[in-house]
Amino acid sequence: ADMIPVTVLTGFLGSGKTTLLNHILTSTEHKLRFAIIENEFGEVGVDDKVLQENTDEEVIEVMNGCICCTVRGDLVEALKRLHKRIEKFDAVIIETTGLADPAPVAQTFFVDEDIRKMYTLDGIVTLVDAKHIEQHLDEDKPEGVENEAVEQLAFADRVLLNKIDLIENDESIEDKEAAIQRIEARIRGINAEAQIIRCERAEVDHRNVLGLRAFKLSRVLEMDPEFLNTEGEHQHDDRVTSCSSKFAGEMNFSRLQEYISDLIGDKANDLFRYKGVLAVKGMKKKYVFQGVHMLFSGCFSDIEWKNGETRDCRFVFIGRHLTSEALIKGFESCKAEETLRFKVGDKVQAQVGKWTNGVIIKQWDEGNPYRIRLSDGRNVWGPIDDDKFVRARTEPWNNNSRGPKAPRHR
Repeated sequence: ADMIPVTVLTGFLGSGKTTLLNHILTSTEHKLRFAIIENEFGEVGVDDKVLQENTDEEVIEVMNGCICCTVRGDLVEALKRLHKRIEKFDAVIIETTGLADPAPVAQTFFVDEDIRKMYTLDGIVTLVDAKHIEQHLDEDKPEGVENEAVEQLAFADRVLLNKIDLIENDESIEDKEAAIQRIEARIRGINAEAQIIRCERAEVDHRNVLGLRAFKLSRVLEMDPEFLNTEGEHQHDDRVTSCSSKFAGEMNFSRLQEYISDLIGDKANDLFRYKGVLAVKGMKKKYVFQGVHMLFSGCFSDIEWKNGETRDCRFVFIGRHLTSEALIKGFESCKAEETLRFKVGDKVQAQVGKWTNGVIIKQWDEGNPYRIRLSDGRNVWGPIDDDKFVRARTEPWNNNSRGPKAPRHR
């Protein structure tokens, strides 16, 4: 059966989430039926009353408390309960409280095995109150306390800049367009990838909210960090920024895996969203990755580099305390060696727990610089063109000298 798409609606208190939800529920344009997970902070309030008038009551779940604090157990249970009534709806919308960090909600769809089989996360849509967003972004928080307004923007796949009529009707603002553009520039400073849609009273085409496919790896392939270049725009000292880059060149796959693993290990809490498309030397297929915090998903896609297409690497990272220079330097350090020390037919020694004689039988095989046939007939890969892994056979050696981890066996 097809997995059911889930849209997460987030946005600071008073940004218009429930108004948007009611527009979607009462619209006659899309013919879709929805299940709603409504998150109230505190006891049940007005929201679900309004919703129940527009929806089949059987497919509304109301959770009290902050969804990002209680999410794992309660949200998983709510989703499983809803799935039993699957014939009554086509998609799920989760409306979070204005104080929720969307990350744990998003992670639920990757972490729980049952949920992964039932649902697919379609996208995170963040509503912004144009009149008040700047004061929320500028709010001083105690040490270690997150600014939810910043986090909600950082995770967004689509930003709805709502209530722009409050700016357009404000007599004290002389240049209305400049004021709105300033807000948009601040949003792009935090998240340069999310498309920004201006709206009033949360009235937007449902296609700007539903069916975004934002969390599909195939969608990452469409990413173009070129348009993310926000240099020249005035950026506030927000700790959350977007870093993006695109450079020609190909990766050594082993170096790349090691770097990404170290990066996520060191910075997981500061990495909100990240995605990339990379060229790996010796591989026809494009390597695609994306993630949220610790949750990394990467694979060689079915899409191949075309003949004549420039093999390049592009990525976007959105998070706290990130510097483009460090990320670019890190990825560039994974670049494949331009020229290899050994050619096919050269006699070498490979480190496979011990130094073992072998012959190079192929260069750049499955993303590895060398494929080596050992003297015992086995084939191994030389993952990096370095004496730690592969060395010339002329130097004295003994079979018992131990080295670093072995090349990978085929």
